[in-house]
Amino acid sequence: MFKKLLLCCAILSCSVYAQPEQTSQQQVEDTSCDDFTNVTMRKLRSKESINLCQFKNKPLLIVNTASNCGFTPQFEGLEALYQKYQDQGLVILGFPSDDFFQEEDDEKATAKVCFVNYGVTFPMFATSEVRGSDANAIFKHLNAQTSSPNWNFYKYLVSADRKQVERFNSKTKPDSDKLVKAIEQAISDI
Repeated sequence: MFKKLLLCCAILSCSVYAQPEQTSQQQVEDTSCDDFTNVTMRKLRSKESINLCQFKNKPLLIVNTASNCGFTPQFEGLEALYQKYQDQGLVILGFPSDDFFQEEDDEKATAKVCFVNYGVTFPMFATSEVRGSDANAIFKHLNAQTSSPNWNFYKYLVSADRKQVERFNSKTKPDSDKLVKAIEQAISDI
């Protein structure tokens, strides 16, 4: 009888200790995704990398940026969009690129332009290519869905379900009616 009681206690305690692992596994599944955002990217001027799956079920505005371009002041408008719409689910992701020869050679200088000069708080990633066969994984997908950016500050609005991608060229300012309406529609579709 004592052995049976001891065995029951052992089984019960094993099932109690196994429960947190199931919860942890569930949390991992909730943050994973099976779309093109299942990629880990290094943040600008940081050793920290993040998996873009953390933005699952949120519309994304993905922008290829440059520090020494006539469109660089668009950082200000992009930050204003982020401040206005982030609580409603919009995520803006900035990808500095030297594909058009207008990015700093030093990540520290790029970070200064973004974070100090323009006060950017949305996620910015390490400098990478956005065109051609060496484009980062995010832009390879965007380029296949629409086409490669022809210049800096092309904007790609990706729906929360990742099924729609809308491309806006450099001349489309962050506060343009066309872009703002598209963002508001993407947010309302969440």
